[in-house]
Amino acid sequence: MLASYIDQALELAIYEIIEDDKTYWGEIPGLQGVWGNHTTLEGCRRELREALSDWIALRLRLGLEIPVIGGMDLNQIAEVRN
Repeated sequence: MLASYIDQALELAIYEIIEDDKTYWGEIPGLQGVWGNHTTLEGCRRELREALSDWIALRLRLGLEIPVIGGMDLNQIAEVRN
């Protein structure tokens, strides 16, 4: 379920090229603080995936709400854990 959630969230990602330093910037709308920046698009995607994984782990640990994406509700994991 977690891998599917991450895949679904990454499909929502928005990428752009930062002209000043010729790097790629990526973020996932609705997931505050989840972003990546790298010299290649693929590198940016990897950083974004890692940031998302860390963001999910932190929110689960702190008991914070995680938005439902693609019909997947990770908040149920936190409820079962408690």
